[in-house]
Amino acid sequence: MYKNKTFLAIIAARGGSKRLPKKNILDVAGKPLIAWSIEAALQSNCLDEVMVTTDDDGIIKIAKEYDVQVPFKRPEALANDTALRPDVIKHTLNFYKNVLKKEFDYIVYLQPTSPLRTAEDIDNAIEYLFEKEADAIVSVCEVEHPIHWSGTLPQNKEMSQFLDKVAVLSRSQDLPKNYRLNGAIYICNTNKFLEQGCLFLKENIFAYEMPQNRSIDIDMQLDLDIASVLLEKRFSLKS
Repeated sequence: MYKNKTFLAIIAARGGSKRLPKKNILDVAGKPLIAWSIEAALQSNCLDEVMVTTDDDGIIKIAKEYDVQVPFKRPEALANDTALRPDVIKHTLNFYKNVLKKEFDYIVYLQPTSPLRTAEDIDNAIEYLFEKEADAIVSVCEVEHPIHWSGTLPQNKEMSQFLDKVAVLSRSQDLPKNYRLNGAIYICNTNKFLEQGCLFLKENIFAYEMPQNRSIDIDMQLDLDIASVLLEKRFSLKS
């Protein structure tokens, strides 16, 4: 319990992945990918319970090795390519309420594909929730390149309309800062989530900014390679 409020961390990790097969258990700097999120959550000072929801026996085995709760095996209908995150969270909350007789004031949703997120990030984001008197917090980072230098291309790749005049005539340092979701941390008031069916609430939601070097979201092999290098560098500096 933190400031008289309870927090449930949900780490959702299904077994299937098209771009990186078995992504959530691939080795990243000497540990399974999901282990980095489990350890960060367990090291947090604010979380009341940390759990993994998965359909995969291999992930269940790893989660238990890292002493985290796996109170059920996720139904196949909630583990395919069309399964929606809100439905996975609702299923978890319903299980805790109806089977385990537990309810929590806040959900802390941690994607296993964010191995560089730290326990300090989680705790600071929760502290920020109280500071802003918010109902929801979502982690972001500054975009790596100006979005004004992005565009769509026709089939023939003709570029005369690729950039607008502002982008053509501006230096990168003169363009406004833009931010993107980094996928690392979602915090939401449980009742508000159940009312709206979404972690990204319509109001009273604020951004928790994280640096780019802790905002890698593993989607392809390049992301995995970069994350491994950054994690190895982090721990070499500590040793």
